[in-house]
Amino acid sequence: MPRLPTRLRTDDAEARSGLDRVRAEFSVPAAFPAEAAEEAAAARPDLDGVPDLRDVEFFTIDPPDSMDLDQAMFLERTPPGYRVRYAIADVARFVRPGGALDAESRARGVTLYLPDAKAPLHPPELSEGAASLLPGRDRPAVVWTIDVDEAGGITAVDVRRALVRSRDRLDYAGAREDDPRIAPLGELGRVLLDAEAARGGVSLPLPEQEVVRGPDGWTLEFRGGLPAESWNAQISLLTGRAAARMMLDGGVGLLRTMPPAPAESVAALRRAATALGIDWPEGRRYGEVVRSLDPARSRHAAFLREAAGLMRGAGYTAFDGAVPEVAEHAAVAAPYAHVTAPIRRLADRYATEVCLALAADGAAPSWAREALPGLPEIMERALRRGGDVERACVDLVEALVLRDRVGETFEAMVVDVAGDGSGGRVQLKDPAVLARCAGPLPLGEPVTVRLEEADPARRRVRFALRG
Repeated sequence: MPRLPTRLRTDDAEARSGLDRVRAEFSVPAAFPAEAAEEAAAARPDLDGVPDLRDVEFFTIDPPDSMDLDQAMFLERTPPGYRVRYAIADVARFVRPGGALDAESRARGVTLYLPDAKAPLHPPELSEGAASLLPGRDRPAVVWTIDVDEAGGITAVDVRRALVRSRDRLDYAGAREDDPRIAPLGELGRVLLDAEAARGGVSLPLPEQEVVRGPDGWTLEFRGGLPAESWNAQISLLTGRAAARMMLDGGVGLLRTMPPAPAESVAALRRAATALGIDWPEGRRYGEVVRSLDPARSRHAAFLREAAGLMRGAGYTAFDGAVPEVAEHAAVAAPYAHVTAPIRRLADRYATEVCLALAADGAAPSWAREALPGLPEIMERALRRGGDVERACVDLVEALVLRDRVGETFEAMVVDVAGDGSGGRVQLKDPAVLARCAGPLPLGEPVTVRLEEADPARRRVRFALRG
């Protein structure tokens, strides 16, 4: 049988209808209120007296079609280690505390991404224009300068406002170590990954399932695995760790926290390792086991999906005075804060203001400090909606891509099984679908499955093990 296309046309009426239902079901914000849009269009940041760092050769690394560029970096070797300069979009320069745009951003919380468009946290005039660190444009930024030793330890931190100009925008595939700008990033990225492992941190090398929009339609892909992505993530984590330490020392701030996995969950993961034939010696942390695995191998991929279940309970913790009882993020294995994505995530604007004040030995502005107690609830609600929208969109596109293939068989691997043996989840080799499957599934094994249902209206795809 000839292969049917797995790309959805952007003019597909059923796809459009399905996305409209997703927007309605999860109350995805539409256009900005007129007053908020007017504030964004009229915002003119005051840059008098701001240090000029336009001579620093910052560059960005983002997906190729991104316009909302939060971060730009410049790294250099400074024996015996490295110096990181990380410029973050200075969104607070454009948002008047207590104004209409401030209120609307608090209602949204995060940028929501859908296959056909996004619902940005801030109007495009800011998020893709005046605040975005686009190349060749003068921009206000918050610049973190972090010195790191050869073992990945932070030896000095400074953060201050500045005027910057990014020189170039790179994407992950184009960020190669033969580029002299990228070489120190690759070196430091590996150092920081090793330091994370030594702390007991965990980075799961699982590819992300996502809907990718091209010029003539949408496809499903598993994205990830490029070295530059993990190096870039480590610079963000480094900055978040520096910010958290600064706030804890100063007695005020907003942390991103996650408790350690319960002992019974770790024990269950160990049983899964035994079932999958994965070596897990006594005394070895599960993060060390994770680092030894290859997600391209079916048994390893199944174990990594199981390990993802240990990373639950993440949230935001605000404090002003006493240090919170749970101050660490278990996956980072250190205190950590969100400060590197203020264009797309509300919490970062507030945490950044606290850090700027602490670095200058001053008090955080009242608008930021007074907002801290309410931010965890705002962010929890926003992130939950973001996750729901993302999952609904992927489910919809899976069903649309497969709607004409009911009855066909596919090669897959089993990545999860139900405790009662009634089924689980399988990951298809092509297209990039991760879906429910009925039958007595062998965890971590390759299987052939038959598509039983693909219903776009219900956003449901269902397989059965071929007998």
